[in-house]
Amino acid sequence: MGRAFEFRKARKMKRWSAMSKAFTRIGKDIVMAVKEGGPDPDSNSRLRAVIQNAKSINMPKDNVERAIKRASDKSQGDYKEVIFEGYAPHGIAILVETATDNNTRTVANVRSYFNKCDGSLGTAGSVVFMFDHTCNFRIPSEGLDAEEVELEFIDFGAEEVFADDDGILIYAPFESFGAIQAELELRDIEILSSGFERIPQVTKQIDAEAAADVEKLLEKLEEDDDVQNVYHTMEE
Repeated sequence: MGRAFEFRKARKMKRWSAMSKAFTRIGKDIVMAVKEGGPDPDSNSRLRAVIQNAKSINMPKDNVERAIKRASDKSQGDYKEVIFEGYAPHGIAILVETATDNNTRTVANVRSYFNKCDGSLGTAGSVVFMFDHTCNFRIPSEGLDAEEVELEFIDFGAEEVFADDDGILIYAPFESFGAIQAELELRDIEILSSGFERIPQVTKQIDAEAAADVEKLLEKLEEDDDVQNVYHTMEE
């Protein structure tokens, strides 16, 4: 198994554990998708992907439809995607993805978390190069073999394919998302969920006491409503 498999296994039980937080994140994704490509999922591939993700976390259909209707209202503000980079204590690189309608608030909050936890907020480009930007798709395993899927989707950008208890996962570079999504839909292969992740190229091992210091910062960041994802180079 490769880096994507190990990364997924380490994060599986930790991230997006709170259902209400997951619904908030999906709601923002819906707004951004509708603002970008309109409210019709048939013609908006980004919105289709978000709706699939909503189903995968059992978000009620009524919630999804209300979010789409709300996003279609011209008075609804848009969310801007902003990335923050910095270091936690003990030299652990941190990358924070946010979706915000008030950048001043988000910058102030993120900076305060780093300061309070003895970290340092860096400048753009200071740590992003340490992570590979990837896309992923989860499809059902019934009637499909992971090795065959990998062979068939190499030409569309797939780099790592593996099975787990919840289906088959396809990992590819960020820019391959559209090609793989289109091919899966063309073959009538159900997409259970999809998304983007940043996988650290190298991780750093630290002792339990130091890891606890880093976790304090990670928890504060992940509890913030503007934060969508947090990635780090600490070995888990």
